[in-house]
Formats: sequence, C-alpha cells, structure tokens
Amino acid sequence: MRFSLLRTLGYFVGGLWTARGGRERIEARQLRRLRRLVEKARQDSPLFRKLYSDLRESSLIELHELPVTRKPDLMRDFDDWLTIRYLPLTRAREHMSAINKLGVPIDDVAVFRTSGTSGEPAVIVWPSAVLEYLYGITLARLDRDQLRITNSRKAGLNVMITGGNGHFAGAGIVRLMNHLVPWLAKRLTFIEAGQPIEKIVEQLNALDGIASILTYPSVLSILVREKEAGRLHIEPALIKVSGETLTDDLCQKARRAFPSLKHNIINGYGCTECLMPSLECSHGRHHVHEDWVILEAVDENMQPVPDGSLSTTTLLTVLANDVQPIIRYDIGDRLRFYPDPCPCGSLFRSFQVEGRQATLLHVEGVALSPLVFDLEHEQARRIQLVQTAEKEFEVRIELGEGAVSEVVLEQVIQSVRRVFQENNLPDVEVRESQSSPQLTASGKFHEIIPLT
Repeated sequence: MRFSLLRTLGYFVGGLWTARGGRERIEARQLRRLRRLVEKARQDSPLFRKLYSDLRESSLIELHELPVTRKPDLMRDFDDWLTIRYLPLTRAREHMSAINKLGVPIDDVAVFRTSGTSGEPAVIVWPSAVLEYLYGITLARLDRDQLRITNSRKAGLNVMITGGNGHFAGAGIVRLMNHLVPWLAKRLTFIEAGQPIEKIVEQLNALDGIASILTYPSVLSILVREKEAGRLHIEPALIKVSGETLTDDLCQKARRAFPSLKHNIINGYGCTECLMPSLECSHGRHHVHEDWVILEAVDENMQPVPDGSLSTTTLLTVLANDVQPIIRYDIGDRLRFYPDPCPCGSLFRSFQVEGRQATLLHVEGVALSPLVFDLEHEQARRIQLVQTAEKEFEVRIELGEGAVSEVVLEQVIQSVRRVFQENNLPDVEVRESQSSPQLTASGKFHEIIPLT
C-alpha cells in the first residue's frame, strides 16, 4: 500500500475544478464515476455481479435502479463482496486479532472494523485511494481560515483524541499514516480517549503547543469542563469533532472555554465506510462531496424524502473505493437536506444530521431523541442513562473531585424523570446504578444507551 502525493494533488485540483463548474459539472462527474464503479463491481465482485445481473448495461445505469445494500447481507458474503481475491474474511479477522497490527496494511489495503453501534460490526477495507481522497478533497473544500489554521507550520501539533480497544479507524489512521508517510504524520499526536480523564488532561498539558484537536463531542464536553475548572491549560486554534451529535449548547460552551479558537467548532460527519463524505461550512451546514460521495435521504420504503423532510435512514455510495464497493449502503443515519441554497455560496447540497435510529429511546410507542435529556452536572465528569427494560432506566455517574454522590444522583435522576413526565410517561422507573459509565468498543462515550 502506497500513499501518492501526486494522486492526492489530483483529488485536490479535481475538487476545485468541479466546484467551479456548477451543478451540471458536479452531477456529470458523479454519474460518470458511479457508472465506472458499477462496472468495476460487476466485473470483479462476484456478489455484485450476481446482484446486478438483471440490470441494464453500466454505461446507461441510473442510481435509483440499483438495489439497496445492507451491512449484514454484505458481511455474510464478504469473500465475494471485494473486488480483490487475496483478502478473505478469515485473513482480515486474523490480522485484526493482533492489536500490534493496527494501522499496518495487508498488501495493498488497510483493514478496520466498525464499532457495531447500530448492529453487527463490519470489516471495512481501504485502498490507498480512500486516504488520497480524504486529504485531497478535504483541502479542496476547506475555507480560507480553516486551510490557514490547518496548514500553518507555526501552529503546532494536531492532536487526535479517539480510541477503542481494537482495529478502529480513529487510532488506526494515525498509525497507518505514520507507516505510509511519516513526515506527513509527524505533527499528529494520538491520545487514547478511554483513559481516566485526569490522564488525558495530563497528556494534553504536557504537549508543547497544540494547533488543533480532533475528537468526539462527548470528549469535547469533558475538555470544556476541565478547562472551566482550571485543570486544562491548552490553547488550541482549532477544534474538530465527529462521530457523534454536536449540540449548539456544547459549541457555545467550547467557544467560551477556549477563547484561543480562530474558527467555529468544525463538526465533521463520517463513518468508517467513508471518513469524510462532507464538510461543514461557516454557516453550520454539511456540504456533501458530491463528486465522490452520494448521500440519499430516504423513508422506511427506501424512497427519497423531499428536501426539508427528515429521513428514516440514509443510503451511502462511496465513489472513491473500488476495492470494497459501497453502493446504496444503508447506514442508519437520519438526515434532513436543506431546501434552499447555502449562504456560503457552495453549490454542493447541504444537510443537517439528526442522529441514528439506533440512538433513539423507545418507550410505549414514544421515540425520544437523546438531545431532550440534560445529562450534565457541574460536579460530575460523565453521566450515562441506560435503558434496561422498556420502562426502566439506570443512571451511571463518574463524580468530580469533592462531589457529594447522593446530591448529584438525586438531581440528575429528577432531571431525567421530568423529561419522561413532559412526554406523558410518568410511570417510567429511573434508579441509580452501581456501574461506572462505559465507553463503546471504539472509544466513544454515549450519554444514552437504548435497549437493544
């Protein structure tokens, strides 16, 4: 596996050229690349050859003609899914069983796994093109301030705070880039998110100059509290988050806690299957990289919903990965495309993320978003609400220094009960848990854990 700066430059230049050609050029390039990917899948993936056997020729195909694909079905036929024959699932899993091989390529590809938040974990295979796309197209779409801060040699280190005990993309991409392009990765420092908070703070304070931080919103909320308490002393110029929902409230708190920020919090949206399908502009909208990625907001029948309407799920097509075709792949995210042009002037479609079906709480036919719960307390470092039965919940708390356990628990439990009462669910039981808050396998911290 090799990382080509020339091909990365090609993504960058092509991204700029496409953006300046209007909707006609964007849509033409997208359709051309889709048809090329479909043809590659038909030729070299036994699974897609069978799946597309009754469709018309690739050069005439339209997106809506292609069947929807789902992770369990694709994983069941993994060996026939890929367009390469040297990586059966047994070899991929054997590689991922050794943590010291995290970020180490297998021949011409890198292998990672998803967290399995919405069900069975998937094994995701990246050719070099995925990394080259990630770097090239991101640079092409950053605005002037973002680009200046990201590339400034005087700015300092770029810190990634993610983690997980396994072959997850968060930590893996740092090690992969260190393996492929050490000079490009030397300004990137990785900190494990699953450590005790005081250890994370200690490591951050020990770093000499931090330009940017990339982490999860749940970790950012902790950093904000540590900064407000005077224990965290860093002054980053840029903070980027992804992997979870970023609320306006957290964004405002972070801006106040870190006056050194030169730009609004950049809210990334992505998944292991496609690390960077979009980029958030200065107006807070996610713009799809439509020349290389297709996102479809659809209802429960997999039919498109009108712009302005919330989708039931989202279909993802990744045009940069021809080794593991991801075409109309159900990712479970709930999106709402804006019906009007973005004030930033970008011609790429924009959307907002509403979360995942898998993160909603369901109680007696009522679906509650995690955002309706206020799970913050000045004397707690982490608070987690866990659904143990349809009408039973427990609260897990990691207390701050000097906190009175009984007082904090009672206030949090009462706050949670009020939410249920306001939603006509007065007989829901909320109790204390003896367990500590838990992180996901990939190192994320979910404040809400629905019943599975």
